[in-house]
Amino acid sequence: MNQESLKVPQDRLAVLIGSKGTTKKDIEKKGKVKLEIDSESGEVEVNGKDVLKLLKSQSVIKAIARGFSPEKAFKLFEDDYLLDIIDISELTSSKKEIENLRGRIIGKKGKAREKIEEKTKSFISVYGKTVSIIAKIEEIQNTRKAVEMLLKGASHSRVYSALKEFESTKFELD
Repeated sequence: MNQESLKVPQDRLAVLIGSKGTTKKDIEKKGKVKLEIDSESGEVEVNGKDVLKLLKSQSVIKAIARGFSPEKAFKLFEDDYLLDIIDISELTSSKKEIENLRGRIIGKKGKAREKIEEKTKSFISVYGKTVSIIAKIEEIQNTRKAVEMLLKGASHSRVYSALKEFESTKFELD
C-alpha cells in the first residue's frame, strides 16, 4: 500500500469533499484510492496500491486545491492530461506585485486567461500565489510559455501573437 500526504487550503476542502461527499467518493472510485481528510489541518492522506492511479489522484487533489472545479480536475485521470503549477512568489515577494502579476494572467474581465485557454485548449486557475494549468501533454509547454511571457512583462498582444506561432509549430513528442 502506497501512501502520500497533501495539504489542501481550508477554503478548498469543501470543494474537495463535495456535496454529501460526492467528489471525494468520485476520486476514490476513479483513482482506486482511499482518502483520509483532516478538516482541521487540511491534511489529505491518499492511500492506494496502484502507483500510477495514486499519482493521478494526487494531481486531481492538487488541482482542486489550486482552484480548479472537480470537473476540470478530473481531466487529470485521463492519460494525456497533466497539471503544471507556477509559483508566482518565486518571481517577487511583494504582495502588491503578486497581485499585479495575477491580474496580468487573468486580464480585464478574464479575457487574457480565456484567450490563452482557448488557443491552447487548456484550463488555467489563478489562486493565491500560483498559476496552475491543466492541459494535454502536447499543449502544456505552450500554455506555460504564454503564462511565463505575461509574468515576465510581455504585452498581451505579443503573447497572443506567440500563441499563433505556437499553433503553427506544435510541440511534438518523439
